[in-house]
Amino acid sequence: MNEQLRGTVTSAWSDSEWKLRCELAACYRIFNALGWTELIFNHITFELPGEERHFLINPFGLTYDEVTASNLVKIDLDGRAVDGSGHDVNPAGFLIHSVIHRARPDARCIAHTHTTAGCAVAALSLGLECTNFYAAQLYNEVAYHDYEGITVDQDEGPRLLASLGDKSAMILRNHGLLACGPSIPEAFYLLWRLERACQIQVATHSYGSPTIEIPAVVAERSTRQLKSFDPRGDGARRIFEALRRKIDPRLYEI
Repeated sequence: MNEQLRGTVTSAWSDSEWKLRCELAACYRIFNALGWTELIFNHITFELPGEERHFLINPFGLTYDEVTASNLVKIDLDGRAVDGSGHDVNPAGFLIHSVIHRARPDARCIAHTHTTAGCAVAALSLGLECTNFYAAQLYNEVAYHDYEGITVDQDEGPRLLASLGDKSAMILRNHGLLACGPSIPEAFYLLWRLERACQIQVATHSYGSPTIEIPAVVAERSTRQLKSFDPRGDGARRIFEALRRKIDPRLYEI
């Protein structure tokens, strides 16, 4: 980006907020590249540092490939814009996010998708089956929440939180997938593994043949191995940055 233009665009935000805006906008672009989009719906939200409890969210009405660092909307816990943005926010779409953000300070980033594979597995009575490499890495790590209709009722909040518990990945039955984490890369990588597990399960069932269930003791070991495989704790960041390098920064910064 031209440095003069960069200075003009970023003058409204601190350096730290601008970096986070660029990271979240890049995440939207990565979701778009992976096909994890649903017209103008769904969200990836991020809680900014500070006591104000302000969040970044995509403008309602834009597709993911139109989201940029500068058009992300800063909102409060009630979904109200606090930065004078001229863009609308989808309050119904933010409801799931706000409930979790309120109760889980570790869930700084929350992503929710309606992918075909995710929705398909969400509609299966057994949910995610432990029959593939990625599902085994999520053994006892995925929560479930029963479908109650379009999430517009605040009364559903306590039940949603009870369903999530202390987990960071959730299958919203008959609905879609959700993942949260302390950072954007960590939430992304968790959702990526859940999505891959769903994709492979759907592909496996398409053959109509009996499946091989991974024994619980092996799946539990796989989940432990994944955590010990990344002793420095920067694996999610490395993956995210690798994907980010594939996207032209000029697309998501302005």
